[in-house]
Amino acid sequence: MKTFYLEISPYHTFFLETGTQHAVYVEQSGNPDGIPVIFLHGGPCSGTKPDHRRFFNPDVYRIILFDQRGCGLSLPFGELENNTTQDLVDDMELIRLHLGVEQWLLFGGSWGAALALLYAQQQPDKVMGMIIRAVFLARQQDLDWFAKSGVNLIYPEQWQRLLESIPEHSREELMVGLCAALWGDDEVAKRRVAKEWMAWGGQVALGNDYMPNGHNEHVTEKMVKQVGMELHYAKHHYFVTKNQILENCAVLGNIPTIIIHGRQDLVCPIEASMKLHQALPEAEYIILPNAGHIAQGAEMIDALVSATDKFIDKLLS
Repeated sequence: MKTFYLEISPYHTFFLETGTQHAVYVEQSGNPDGIPVIFLHGGPCSGTKPDHRRFFNPDVYRIILFDQRGCGLSLPFGELENNTTQDLVDDMELIRLHLGVEQWLLFGGSWGAALALLYAQQQPDKVMGMIIRAVFLARQQDLDWFAKSGVNLIYPEQWQRLLESIPEHSREELMVGLCAALWGDDEVAKRRVAKEWMAWGGQVALGNDYMPNGHNEHVTEKMVKQVGMELHYAKHHYFVTKNQILENCAVLGNIPTIIIHGRQDLVCPIEASMKLHQALPEAEYIILPNAGHIAQGAEMIDALVSATDKFIDKLLS
């Protein structure tokens, strides 16, 4: 069973100027002359982490990480203006051009999977391959499963806490009520909503091992902005049209692709990866019976590292 590669540090970091108020943090590690791969983090607004470099053989890969607009080290943190899905896709292309990359491998999970697919649909000739984990198709049904009617039946206690974070009259349209509270004038309400939204996401992503803790006063302004970013994208239907990703998969047929999904994923149910595989029948489709949503755990790490190693043989041959 394969595990993470050893920890490494970036050899190059910079802030990409976007022509707006956003400056996007970008880093490179591994082999400067290696196979270019760009890591697309989830969220929106989760940001990259040092372990994200460790899915790739650093002797072979030129590993490119970036924090999407308003996320991680990108500035200003939490900024919502000029922050749409198309902006993120455009930033990826700016990064490619800035770094002089002709073609690269896309590696994305959850929201990052959606971003990878959307970029590849716009720039198919710039993509040498894709590793897609925890497929998220940004459909209304995907959001409804998470925040309306679906996984709330699995964790009803935590769901009730989220409902009770907003006034009773607002609970019929939960997303509307959450947004109203988060962008309202009541600081206590903002922090209460941010705390319960993060607790809900943690419960669904991590399962029964997740236990929310702390009081509202422990919720920082940064946490409020992070939740604001997630709700900003959800409120705008992720800035894509209905079924946009699935309907535009025809242009991806010649791109070597590996799809990996945990059977126990309750954030992004496995139905989405099945639909993607039906749209991309030539893709390799790997179901992990015991894995969940996050890119952790022995089974998931083994599958992801094995996929990046497999692409070494595919691409160098």
